[in-house]
Amino acid sequence: MGKVDTHKLAIDGKEPSNLRGDPITNDRYFSKEFMAKEWEHMWTKVWLIAGREVQLKEPGDYIVHDLVTESVIIVRQNDGSLKGFYNSCAHRGQRLVECDSFQNSFRCPYHDWEFGLDGNVISCPDEDDYPEGSPVGKRKLVEVRVDTWDGFIFYTMNEDAPDLMEYLNPLPEIYKNHNFKDQIRAQWVRVELDVNWKFFCDNFNESYHTRFVHPQVPSVIDQDHFTSRYEMFPGGHARIIQMGRPSLRDRVPEGEDHPFKMILEDWGVDTSKYSDYENLSDQGWLDLKEAKRKNYKEKGYFHYENLSDEELTESPFQFVFPNIAMGVQADGCILLNWFPHPTDPEKCFFDLWDMGYPIGGVAKGIGKTGRDDSHEQEFISRTKVNPVKLQEVELDVRDYDGGKGVEDLWDHVVYQDWQLTDGLRRGVRSRGYQEPYLAAQESRVRFFHETLHDYLNDKKVKQS
Repeated sequence: MGKVDTHKLAIDGKEPSNLRGDPITNDRYFSKEFMAKEWEHMWTKVWLIAGREVQLKEPGDYIVHDLVTESVIIVRQNDGSLKGFYNSCAHRGQRLVECDSFQNSFRCPYHDWEFGLDGNVISCPDEDDYPEGSPVGKRKLVEVRVDTWDGFIFYTMNEDAPDLMEYLNPLPEIYKNHNFKDQIRAQWVRVELDVNWKFFCDNFNESYHTRFVHPQVPSVIDQDHFTSRYEMFPGGHARIIQMGRPSLRDRVPEGEDHPFKMILEDWGVDTSKYSDYENLSDQGWLDLKEAKRKNYKEKGYFHYENLSDEELTESPFQFVFPNIAMGVQADGCILLNWFPHPTDPEKCFFDLWDMGYPIGGVAKGIGKTGRDDSHEQEFISRTKVNPVKLQEVELDVRDYDGGKGVEDLWDHVVYQDWQLTDGLRRGVRSRGYQEPYLAAQESRVRFFHETLHDYLNDKKVKQS
C-alpha cells in the first residue's frame, strides 16, 4: 500500500498564520478562578475517555470515572449495550459505588434503594411511605451519554454535544487500520503530579523538547522538525508524523551499537551493506518497510496486513482535545490521559496506558486464525529495558514521590516528562514569566489554547 495522503481536514500545524495569536497567560496554570471556568465551560461540554470495552465484558460489569466534582458509572446492559449514569442516588444523592466491579444491581449504602442496570429504581424500604407515590418504576438515575470508538469508552455530560464520531473527526478515519480494540493494555499506571493539567497539553503538542529531554528517541525516530509533518484539525485535535528512522542531527556515537541496526536485523536486513550513517538512515528506512511488508506473516504480525507503508514504520503522535495523547505505531499504542485535581489547580492525575498486539505464528493461533488466550508473550517496549507480560492489567496507582515511586519506569519517555513538572509549576508563577516565544514547530501549543479559549467563551467549536 502507498503512503497515506494528508487528510483533507488537516491544517498546516507549522504555520503560525493559521492561528489567531491569543495570549497564553500564566494565571491559567494556578488560578482557581480559571479552573472553575474550565469546569463550567469546557470539561462539562466535551467527550471524555473513561476506559476500554474489554473492562465491561458481561452484563453488570461497570467502571467508575471520577472527574473533579463528578463521578460517572458506565455499565454493560443485559442487551450488550452500555449506559452511563451520574454516581448519585436518586433518593438523596449518596454515591452508589467507589470503584470498578460487577453487580446485578446497584444498592445505595445509605437507605438501601436498589437500582437496575438500566438506572430505574426496582426496590426501596417502606415503599408505601412516599406522599408522591412509590419511587419504584418512577425515579431513576440521571443518564450521561456514552459511546465507543474502536474499543475505547467515552462519555459526555453535555446533552447538546456532537456525536462522538463527529467530535473525534477525522481521527476514526485516519486510524481505521490500527484496530485499537484488538490491542492489550499491558501497563496501566496512575500518578498524582504537582503541576497543572495543561502542562501536558503543551508538552505533547510539541516535540521541540525531545532532543534534550528524551535522548534515547532520535536514534530510532527522526524528530527533526524539517522532516516531520505537522497537522491540526477542527475540534482542537492535532498531531505530528515523524519518520521511523534515525535522526540525521542527533547521531549515535561511532563505535556504539545502533538501536536502528538492531531493528533492521530483527527483520532480516543485512546492515553491513550501508556505507555510512546517511545511507543507514535513508536506505535502511526504505528497506525496513520492504522487509516488514515481505515478512510480516512469517513473523506472526498479522495486524500489518491493512497498514500502509507509512503506518508500518512512521511514528504519529496524536493529541485528542482536551486531554489525550496517543503514540500510535505499527505494534501498539501508548495512550496518555491526564485530568485535573478536584480542588488544587497546581495538581493533576496522569494515566499511562501501554498497549500492544499479540504477536505469534500461525501455530500459536494468533492473527486471522484465532487469538492466543494465554497472552504469555513478552511485551516489546520501546526500549526493552523494562519488559512486561502482554496481558490485560488492572489499574496500578502509584505515589510519584519525586520519581521514587515510579523508578521502574525510568526508561519511559513519560518519566522524563514527569521530572520536569516541579520546575514548570514553580516557574510559571514567576514575575519573569512572559508570553511564550514559540517556534513554528510549537504552533500546536497555541492551537490548543485557542480551542480552550473558544470553549471558555462559549464559542461554537467547529468539528469539520
